[in-house]
Parts: sequence; C-alpha cells; structure tokens
Amino acid sequence: MVENLKPLTIGGIVVDFPVVLAPLAGYSDLSYRLICRSLSAPYCTTEAMLDKNILVDGKLRKRLILTDDADHPVAGQIMGSRPEDMAAAAAVLREAGFDAIDLNFACPVRKVLARRRGGYLMSRPGLALEIIDAVCQAVLDRPVTVKMRQAFDATDESLDAFWRIARGAFAAGAAAVCVHARSVAQKYRGRADWEFLRQVKRAFPDRTIIGSGDALTAAEALKMLGETGVDAIGAARGAIGNPWFFRQARDIAAGRAPYQPTLEEQAALISRHYRLACGLYGPERGLKVMRHCALHYARLHPRPLETRRAVLRVKNEAEWRAYLDRNYRTSIQEV
Repeated sequence: MVENLKPLTIGGIVVDFPVVLAPLAGYSDLSYRLICRSLSAPYCTTEAMLDKNILVDGKLRKRLILTDDADHPVAGQIMGSRPEDMAAAAAVLREAGFDAIDLNFACPVRKVLARRRGGYLMSRPGLALEIIDAVCQAVLDRPVTVKMRQAFDATDESLDAFWRIARGAFAAGAAAVCVHARSVAQKYRGRADWEFLRQVKRAFPDRTIIGSGDALTAAEALKMLGETGVDAIGAARGAIGNPWFFRQARDIAAGRAPYQPTLEEQAALISRHYRLACGLYGPERGLKVMRHCALHYARLHPRPLETRRAVLRVKNEAEWRAYLDRNYRTSIQEV
C-alpha cells in the first residue's frame, strides 16, 4: 500500500487520484481518452493542437475540440508561438467546454522547434511568459497549466530559463506546471532526472507540480510520486497501449497486485477502441489509426512480435476482425 496519496488539485479542479493521462501526440484523442476513462483515468489532456487549427472553423477543428460527457475533467493542450493566437485559441477551447488549458512548451520534434513552437519556447523565456500571461488573461475562469522540459539544452543559461519560466508562470496565474525531467535536446534519450523533479517541488512547495519522464509502469509512477514529492504523475509512453495503467496504479496504491487483463478483455477493449476511432475519423482513417495503436496494444500479448507483424498486414475491416479473432482467440464483446 502507498500511503499519503492526496487528490490532485488544478485550480478549482480536484481529481481523486494523482496519476493522469498526459498529452500524447497521435494517441490522446477522444477515442483513447474514453478508453482510459473507462479504466479509471481521472483526468486527461488532449494531444497537442496547433493554435492555427483551432482558430479556423472547419472539420479539423470540430474533431480536435470534440469532447464527451464522460471525458471530464479534460485539458485542451495548445501549441504555437504568438501570444495573441494562443490566447484566441484558448478562448475557443473555453467555449468548447474544456475544463483547463494546457500550454505545450515541451515538444522536442525538429519540425516543431523549427517553427518556434513547443520546446523552442524553453529557449525564449520572455516570449514564453508573454504567451502564459495572454492565455491566463483570456480564460480567467479556467485553470491554465504549462508543460515544460527541464531545459532547452545542457547549458547553465538554459537551466536558468526554466526557473524564470516556472516562477513567471505561477506569478501570471498558472495553476500548475508539468515538468518532463529531460532537456529538449535530449528528446527521450538517457534517464529522466528525478532529482530535478525533487528540486522543483522543493522550490514550489505550495504549487501543483506534475512529474513526467520514465514512469513507464504503474509501479514506476508511484515510485516517482514517493521519491520526488511531486503532486501527480502524467502517464505518457507507459500508457500507450496499456490503458489499464490507471487501474494498475490504483491497485498498487491500495496494496493489491496490479491488474493484468486477459486476452479476452484485451480483445474487447481493442474492439471498442476501434469503434470509437471509426466514429471519430470515419472507417478508413479509423482503421489506420487502430493499426498504429494495435502495435502498442500488442506489447501486452503473450506473443508481441508475432502479433505486431500480423496487424501490419491488415488492410480492411474484414482483415481487422480476422486479426483479432486469430490473435486474441475470442468472440468480441463490447466492454
């Protein structure tokens, strides 16, 4: 049993358990958020949405900002480089019913950095703080959170920029910061610096700090909570293909063995995810999305390599159903 776990508080939002779904590019769309909700995820964040896509009314915006009654509380994450555009996009998300606004200052992808978005802002603290202030002013009745990296690179100047952004974010009214304990330059290489997370929480003892980096299992997530003192964990890569992550964390916290789904349960959940994805994207793109997701679901399978190879051969709905039946050996029942 893990003792002294407290609810997570983000502004006026209080959730009962401090392990939440992090924003995941290509994964934390509405379909997967609903899957994670069904397995005890108490709070979710969307994948990063470009501010320019939120500001143009059309099919893409409608899909990106779509939520569901079961998908609350939920934060909409936006990414951009102009304070006025980020503020306007945040206002759209507020009107769409998002419970919080999350700002992406962490993405390390090269094309994102080249467009002065995401992790680029860790190297431009003045601009980062202008964006935070503009967004906080645009959505006064919604909590604003900031996803950050430890630094842009390994220089002392870059590390100083982290502290300037973090202090300035709270001074501007941000409700929480989520810190990935690697630099932007590291991307996902090397071990995450949990000691840095301890330092951040010690520096802001009365603020909400969410930790991220190398919490790849439910046990590691709870270990991070215990070792660093952060207020919550954002489950990221560990939750891709394992939506049971949140139930497993609750099990460990209560002193139980972490739940392990049967093949039948895996098949039923994957089948439900397929239906949700097709409802969100349409049958053709929904199948493509699920082929990608199924590669990650396969890591829970007793024969992961064989199962991954099999899903790559799927080209249509009939082959998809045959793939599930052949590899999971079950009749599909909705969960």
